[in-house]
Amino acid sequence: MKILVATEKPFAKAAVDGIRAIVEQAGHELVLCEKYTDVSEFHKAVEDVEALIVRSDKVTADVVNAAKNLKIVVRAGAGFDNLDLAACSAKGIVCMNTPGQNSNAVAELALSMMLYMARFAGSGTELSGKKMGIHAYGYIGRLVAALGKGFGMEVYAFDPFVKAEAIQADGVKVVNTIEELYSTCNYISLHIPANAETKKSIGYNLLSKMPKGGCLVNTARKEVINEEELLKVMTEREDLKYATDVAADNQAELNEKIGVRVYATPKKMGAETVEANMNAGLAAASQICKFFATGDTTFKVN
Repeated sequence: MKILVATEKPFAKAAVDGIRAIVEQAGHELVLCEKYTDVSEFHKAVEDVEALIVRSDKVTADVVNAAKNLKIVVRAGAGFDNLDLAACSAKGIVCMNTPGQNSNAVAELALSMMLYMARFAGSGTELSGKKMGIHAYGYIGRLVAALGKGFGMEVYAFDPFVKAEAIQADGVKVVNTIEELYSTCNYISLHIPANAETKKSIGYNLLSKMPKGGCLVNTARKEVINEEELLKVMTEREDLKYATDVAADNQAELNEKIGVRVYATPKKMGAETVEANMNAGLAAASQICKFFATGDTTFKVN
């Protein structure tokens, strides 16, 4: 089988070498389409491959139509909103992600952003003794909770898809509604996916409930934030803070009107560590090889 790694923003060389070793040991061929400057290059590269590994590259219906032999695509990372699942399913293409492989990198970034927002000006405040809320208690949320507890924070979580007993077993307090989470916690760490139910779900109603000096940290997706309402509530509440790893569409306006109470990383960097880069790439290669060897679809998302 021919396996393509198509990455506008390439994996580190060590990760590519590791992917190649896994692929070739399993008897398959690896081909690369790195740093492409036009999507037509991607379309051409995918024409004759059976498997595809991407990072944040968009696997659109056009890509799927160009890929005559494609059987599986793996997004090296947790989020998979860059994959057109409907188009893939219509062609019988299996879609997977690699959950958990970059979780620690994102969790550490979330805590560092909290530290920065607590100390960026004046005498600042400490995280110890503050209440942290985890909005979505998945791989990353669990790690953020553990790091927060290490800083002496009181940790709460809201996730209707995770059993309360499992959350409580980690020493984390369960809240029953999103509103309770936002009204209780000084810091909210956001980890929800971007889908029809969550897009623009974080807005004025929730943020206006946060305690004085509250801070929202977003290492998820910008689409889950109602950016117009974010600007409105932060204009009204001069105590609120917002830190994000995904710059808002109205980031320039936020910076101008809100100033230092808003911080966005220069580029999305949650998974940008040597370790996460390696882990996600190797996991993607291993999952593809298992799929071809045994039909394993453990991390299928469509």
